[in-house]
Amino acid sequence: MKKNHKTYLLLAVVLGIWGIIGFKFLSAVNPSTQEIAQVTSEQTFIPKKIKERETFSIVADYRDPFLGTVQAPKKKVVKRKSVPTIKKEVVPTKSIQYTGFITDKSSKQKIFFVTVDGKQQMMSLNDTFQEVKLIRGTKSSIRVKYDGRTQNISLTE
Repeated sequence: MKKNHKTYLLLAVVLGIWGIIGFKFLSAVNPSTQEIAQVTSEQTFIPKKIKERETFSIVADYRDPFLGTVQAPKKKVVKRKSVPTIKKEVVPTKSIQYTGFITDKSSKQKIFFVTVDGKQQMMSLNDTFQEVKLIRGTKSSIRVKYDGRTQNISLTE
C-alpha cells in the first residue's frame, strides 16, 4: 500500500507543476486589461527661438606658396538691362469637360460626351462643335483642338 501512496503523491506533484505551467501560459496569451490612467498636462509647448548663425567668408588674397604670385581680385560683372519683350495677346480659353463615352458593340464606334462652355454634345472622332475638334479619345481622356491649340482633357467624375 505504500507504493500507492507514493504514486498518488507523485501524481499530485506532477499535476501541480503542469497546472502552474498552464496558468502562466494562459496568462501570457490572454493578459488582463488594465486601465490606463490619463495624464493631463497643464503646460503648453513653447518652442525655443532659433538664433541665426553668424556667417563669414574667407578672403584669399594672399601669395600663392607654389607659384609665388598674388591673385588679382575678380572684377564684378555688370548686369545689363533686359530689353522688354512683346507680350502676346491672351486668348480666352474655352471651358471643356469630358464626362464619359459609350461604345456601339456592333460597329465598335465610340461616342464621347463633351461639354463645351456649359453645352453638352455627343461627339465621335473628328467631329467639330463650337470650333472644338475631337482628335483622339480613350476611356480616361480625350484630345481636342481649338484655336490652333491641342489640349488633353481627362475624364471628369
